[in-house]
Amino acid sequence: MMVKWIYAGGIFCFLAALALGTEPVDVPRTLKGVEDRYNQIQTLQVKYTERITQRGRTRSDSGTLYLRKKGKMRWEYASGMLFISDGKFIYSYYPEEHRAEKMGMKESDDMKAPLAFLLGEVDFKRDFGEYRSKPQNDGALITALPKSDKFPYTEVTFLIAPDSTIRRLEVKLQTSDLMVFTFEGEKKNPLLSDALFQFTPPKGVELDDLTQ
Repeated sequence: MMVKWIYAGGIFCFLAALALGTEPVDVPRTLKGVEDRYNQIQTLQVKYTERITQRGRTRSDSGTLYLRKKGKMRWEYASGMLFISDGKFIYSYYPEEHRAEKMGMKESDDMKAPLAFLLGEVDFKRDFGEYRSKPQNDGALITALPKSDKFPYTEVTFLIAPDSTIRRLEVKLQTSDLMVFTFEGEKKNPLLSDALFQFTPPKGVELDDLTQ
């Protein structure tokens, strides 16, 4: 009787796993799918929501992100804030504070710069050394730990859809702050003008040049 119960229990667990979509994640195959998708893209347009938890306080925003190889980005926030990279410099505009800043790519600690892997040079084997995975109904959840403690983050968690698109990105910083991005409506290789990645301060706003 005990053997029958064990057998029946095993069958039940197996069927439950199938019903819940908990088949183990094939991590190498999933990551290769992400690399193949994003490394072939020249430009990208995607809608996003952003949630940042810093020093126990959380703020949220949303908008549209434009990316172009290499290193060019434009984050347009619903709040009116702008974050632009022309590949050499990073420009930030804060309408509520009526100010704008300019800093070098290497000088910036802002985590949006590393997020360019959505477009640029995705190489998990080069940058990460350990992975934790969990199957999801809408894809796979993979947490990657960087090989070096010189990275500004301690781990990055990806929600990867079956078509290899990144649906959510969670970045835990060295400071224990957390940045969470959710993406939807991704467009591959749209035509993006050069003007999108150029910044001119609005009238009456002075540009604080932090590169000096």
